[in-house]
Amino acid sequence: MIPVEVRAEIMRRLARTEQEEGVRILLAIESGSRAWGFASPNSDYDVRFIYAREADWYLAVDLEERRDVIEYPIVDDIDLNGWDLRKALRLLWKTNPAMVEWIQSPISYIETGGFGAGARDLLPTLYSAERGIYHYRSMAKTNYANHLSGDQVPLKKYFYVLRALLSVHWIERYGTAAPIEFHKLLHLLDHRRDLLAEIDALLEKKRAAPELGLSEPIASLNDFIEQELARLESVQPLPAPRVQPLPGLNALFHAVLREQQG
Repeated sequence: MIPVEVRAEIMRRLARTEQEEGVRILLAIESGSRAWGFASPNSDYDVRFIYAREADWYLAVDLEERRDVIEYPIVDDIDLNGWDLRKALRLLWKTNPAMVEWIQSPISYIETGGFGAGARDLLPTLYSAERGIYHYRSMAKTNYANHLSGDQVPLKKYFYVLRALLSVHWIERYGTAAPIEFHKLLHLLDHRRDLLAEIDALLEKKRAAPELGLSEPIASLNDFIEQELARLESVQPLPAPRVQPLPGLNALFHAVLREQQG
């Protein structure tokens, strides 16, 4: 899924980050359309990583003022940035959509120590279905209103809206975080073979072309999207009781810091 030469360059940049920043990368993954499964040939490489510093760095009076992200400008279609361990765990605690998706990415560059497995183990106990539904509903609504409601629409935006709506379906049906791979959501449309045929045809076009460009809206997809958005306006997901997540998050934080010292 990632060309050999591109992966090698990504690994070089991650190694340079560790050396120059004095950090250890715990998890580095591909995010965005390549991880979702509907990238175009010229899509960027959205590399995201979680890193840890030496344990003493976290024992400071000015901890809250210390920078907890590492960011770089996009070079050669590689978009590389990461979050500090403590920031990542705090965001996971709040069911941050990006963090939830990062730890589930099917494309991994680095996974060292117990952070990745530990975060994935914690996810079912701390995931908020309520927050997940609100996030994906908002994503679908915004993308549809901004991109797919005119006479000429960018066809690639259908995937962003459909993935969000099917993620809501997943959460409603299973009560868990939705997988990020688009193909794993499509069984939720098994009762709509017409829609699946439209989606399959569009996927083939997107994977083969640098850009799908503008076209007239696809009526069957727009009808489905509008029906789902109307339905979701009246959905008020009840907040499910969650296991207190802080002990597990703190235990994982301390375990990673012990790995740093070892």
